[in-house]
Amino acid sequence: MGGLLAVNKGSVEPPTFSILEWKPKNAKNKKPIILVGKGVVYDTGGLSLKPTAKSMDFMKCDMGGAAAVIGGLYAIAKNKLPYHIIGLVPATDNRPSGAAYAPGDVITMHNKKTVEVLNTDAEGRLILADALSYAQKYKPELVLDIATLTGSAAAAIGHYGVVGMGNMDEKTMNKLKESGNAVYERIAEFPFWDEYNEQLKSPIADLTNLGNGSGGSITAGKFLENFTDYPYIHLDIAGPAFLHAPINYLSQGGTGVGVRLFYDFVKNY
Repeated sequence: MGGLLAVNKGSVEPPTFSILEWKPKNAKNKKPIILVGKGVVYDTGGLSLKPTAKSMDFMKCDMGGAAAVIGGLYAIAKNKLPYHIIGLVPATDNRPSGAAYAPGDVITMHNKKTVEVLNTDAEGRLILADALSYAQKYKPELVLDIATLTGSAAAAIGHYGVVGMGNMDEKTMNKLKESGNAVYERIAEFPFWDEYNEQLKSPIADLTNLGNGSGGSITAGKFLENFTDYPYIHLDIAGPAFLHAPINYLSQGGTGVGVRLFYDFVKNY
């Protein structure tokens, strides 16, 4: 898993890759539904260092996607929902050090594709890509990933909802939106046009880990799609995952966004 290993190079702690599974005997789905969560437990930006104030100082929140997968799977299992669900959580921190990966590096991912690193702060997509590639072995019915992935998503819709996109059929995406409305974790669906892949072309690798800035949340999603071979939905929770003050029912700090969404979606699948 070259993406996960690259991001981890600057850390003093080794990375982890956790596989969680709920498989009841009465499961209604023959192929599993897989939830993948970004687990960057602390993000400095790496050598592409973030500014401290209102950025790096709260980057303990960058494991919000992993927390949503773990919490969602726990709720599904605790309530004995009759569906086979697998959770995949790649986890590491992202720090600068003498050993850290650098802009300009080319890394080889789990599916053997090569990625030119243009910015070490676009690290979440690297660890998610390895997990999405790993998910192919299960031949899943559907894969949803969830991540505090881009400032672009937060800039686009703020803390008011979740940015969603994917290559899934419209019926399934609408079911996910219905769950989002039911639990007030509303999904704003962004376009997922293949033209966004143009921004990811590299002269020395299969793709780069960064677009040119326009449609940044979408180019991140299109990057991830390169590591899938199954129906796929990408959820960016950069806006609502962590708040500096309570807003309505959302708590200060980690909000748990994604847990209720996953539970309701699976319950009504």
